[in-house]
Amino acid sequence: MNKTLIIAEAGVNHNGDINLAKKLIDVASNAGVDYVKFQTFNSKKLVSKNAEKAKYQKENTKTNSSSQLEMLQKLELTKEMHLELIRHCKEQNIKFLSTGFDLDSLDFLDKLNIDLFKIPSGEITNLPYLRKIGSFGKPIIISTGMADLKEIEDAINVILNAGALKSSITVLHCNTEYPTPMQDVNLNAMHTIKQSFDVPIGYSDHTLGIEIPIAAVALGATVIEKHFTLDKNMEGPDHKASLEPHELKDMVTSIRNIEKAMGHGIKEPSNSEIKNKPIARKSIIAKTTIKKGEIFSEKNITIKRPGTGISPMLWDKVIGQKSSKDYLEDDII
Repeated sequence: MNKTLIIAEAGVNHNGDINLAKKLIDVASNAGVDYVKFQTFNSKKLVSKNAEKAKYQKENTKTNSSSQLEMLQKLELTKEMHLELIRHCKEQNIKFLSTGFDLDSLDFLDKLNIDLFKIPSGEITNLPYLRKIGSFGKPIIISTGMADLKEIEDAINVILNAGALKSSITVLHCNTEYPTPMQDVNLNAMHTIKQSFDVPIGYSDHTLGIEIPIAAVALGATVIEKHFTLDKNMEGPDHKASLEPHELKDMVTSIRNIEKAMGHGIKEPSNSEIKNKPIARKSIIAKTTIKKGEIFSEKNITIKRPGTGISPMLWDKVIGQKSSKDYLEDDII
């Protein structure tokens, strides 16, 4: 059974509050995910002062300002906060992860010795950024929201040329709309990515609910990433497109069930159903009283349960044979 890597994306849903961030870690640990992921950035290095918020960010933040910079400055995690969150993750037996959004943040995360690097969709065309991540020599997960195949190919080539091994790269299909409309999910694009680049695939989900990541696992996703929050009604850019604690737990349970259900692919009776074969299948049965020496015909034999006698697949061979003994009605031949 292949185990799906599940990343619970806390992102900036801590609203800049270390205590909220710790509660998010507790929720992720309780849900049974593999990683809880935050975001590491210096706002002034991430956006210019003239960058406007996305439409969904304007709708989900109740401030009058349209500035991304002003919004993000309130959501930064300090270096000390990172260390405190890593300690809390260890206490809760869950792995810490964070996405860096600028070169200095990548260096900082590398010094923290995180397990892997996650490239967000917005950085897939950032050559210096990709080159730096490729140089770290660690596993890499790339989200591909808003990207076409050529852009994915270019990003992979930059990473490989910087020293990364192809075997270390996993590519996630993604749609960068919060929430993503169902008609725009395009789950089959995962297969296109796999066929095009021969890499493990996954899905980073921004739809409402949990059915799409579950379906993605059934289609072969090896990594699932999903935003979560303590409460969808909290103020902040990503809360509304995030799962609440009970939904996150349900998603993990469902994914683990799907993993078991995928099986080995050989079509054969399972251990649990073998006992039901004689009950559910049928045998050739005496339709009427049959005397020894009588010829079996459609008039004196029929097919009924149980399946402990001669298989009905041998019907043509039984018809025309002489009975070797007497039978009462409903006796198995």
